[in-house]
Amino acid sequence: MTSETQNSSGMKKDLVVYLCILALAALQFVIAYQSIDGSQMFVRMLIVAVVEAGLALLFFMHLAENRGLLWFVVIFTVFVLLAMQYGWTDSFRISAGAPWAK
Repeated sequence: MTSETQNSSGMKKDLVVYLCILALAALQFVIAYQSIDGSQMFVRMLIVAVVEAGLALLFFMHLAENRGLLWFVVIFTVFVLLAMQYGWTDSFRISAGAPWAK
């Protein structure tokens, strides 16, 4: 396989992924203009956004080709999400006030 053929097939794949992301963005507009409950809209938009972000990560950041980098991003993301949850218990104390502060 020559370099030109390899480059052409890579461009086709990127273009197909880009068109899929564009179609998902259009789907978000369709969902936004539906007359549905806010919680249903939130769930639908979140699902479409996660699929859109997954496509962008896998193909434009080349995570589909590099398994080691993929696992690093997955583990790092889970770690960050878990670390963000650490502060939620303290937020209730801040909003209600410290009981010993009076």
